[in-house]
Amino acid sequence: MRELREAAGISLRELAREAKVSAPFLSDIELGRRFPKDETLTFIANRLGVALETLKEHDNRSAINDLKRMADSAPSLGFAFRSMVEQVNAGTLTPDEIAAKLRDLYGPKAK
Repeated sequence: MRELREAAGISLRELAREAKVSAPFLSDIELGRRFPKDETLTFIANRLGVALETLKEHDNRSAINDLKRMADSAPSLGFAFRSMVEQVNAGTLTPDEIAAKLRDLYGPKAK
């Protein structure tokens, strides 16, 4: 969202004021640490000139909860997730490579 805001030439404080949220809250939204109400996100999407779905694509809360639940219920899957994270952190595997492997295995719907 930050890139979209900056491309539109809107400051963080300006967008926060217009969206009726605090600048720190908007910053947390941009960093993926907090998630606004749908009406706030709709306003921001409209102000930035993008579809609401474009901003919602970056909301990964349910995916993270699903991954945690899966890792908790299957130790081998938890190990696989940790191994992937270690490889990404070490720079030997990229998120794009993971997505490509999933597409190869499961078709174009995997993202």
